[in-house]
Amino acid sequence: MLSQCSSQTATTARYFPSTLFSPSIPISRASALNFTDTRGGCLSLSLTRGANISMACNSKLSNGVEALSWGLDVDRFAEVANEAADASGVVLRKYFRSKFEILDKEDLSPVTIADQTAEESMVSIILKNFPSHAIFGEEKGWRCKEKDSEYVWVLDPIDGTKSFITGKPVFGTLIALLHKGKPILGVIDQPILRERWIGINGRKTTLNGEEVSTRSCANISQAYMYTTSPHLFKEEAKEAFVRVRNKVKVPLYGCDCYAYALLSSGHVDLVVESGLHPYDILALIPVIEGAGGVITGWKGEELSWEASPNSHATNFNVVAAGDKQIHQQALELLQWR
Repeated sequence: MLSQCSSQTATTARYFPSTLFSPSIPISRASALNFTDTRGGCLSLSLTRGANISMACNSKLSNGVEALSWGLDVDRFAEVANEAADASGVVLRKYFRSKFEILDKEDLSPVTIADQTAEESMVSIILKNFPSHAIFGEEKGWRCKEKDSEYVWVLDPIDGTKSFITGKPVFGTLIALLHKGKPILGVIDQPILRERWIGINGRKTTLNGEEVSTRSCANISQAYMYTTSPHLFKEEAKEAFVRVRNKVKVPLYGCDCYAYALLSSGHVDLVVESGLHPYDILALIPVIEGAGGVITGWKGEELSWEASPNSHATNFNVVAAGDKQIHQQALELLQWR
């Protein structure tokens, strides 16, 4: 399988085997190696049969995200993430717009048999393929055969349960893979519309296999902004949100994770939300960054979360933008301290 090494200044794509992520090059195992320096900091490589080559690529996407530089089989991870999303989609299509019991969690958010069954279907596939990996799911929390793991899958079977139970197809399934606390792979899957965004750290985001990108919008006064609901903001957070809302061209409501997917495809410019949990946000990061966008906390801080048996699903305030200029303008309006 081949993986693409993208460069901001390159005019043509260059392809390397998917195993070429380690910084070492064991040349003693290759009978012939030829390197050509190309624009953008990548090396074009040719080798004879039997060589076992790994290399590093210094290329960056336009938003500054560095290409993966360690020996991970990210294509295999993505394959399993796709299988998990497929399995979850089968469950959710079965229950969508059908009759089922709706329960309330301790925080009064709704949960259904669809949430629980979809999560279990994903867990089963992930553990079958990666039994040493840990999983943190919205419904069942932490699971790991060992005490801990470098790799943690963070799952939200239905992000937007209220949309799901009211028959509105703008919810989504979120799948993130963390390596040492950093999201390296993210999936936003809309099973009813059969749309799937996949973000892999260091690669371009795709929608159903086609590359997507955010759009330029240099002035927040021209921005189309989404948030799930203005009623979800509390006290000071509500005041901060209103400052942004009053400056954008069009405020829009009601899409949950689907708003971030639309942003990554260049249909909207800004998403501002408060009180999100790790399983709500971690899958979004590779998707948005891989499309050229920016996603941070309200202070401009990086979003990350160390998952462990003792981890709590802490709250995050999130601002995502397709253009770094309006991201900065939104931060200035939020004035979050």
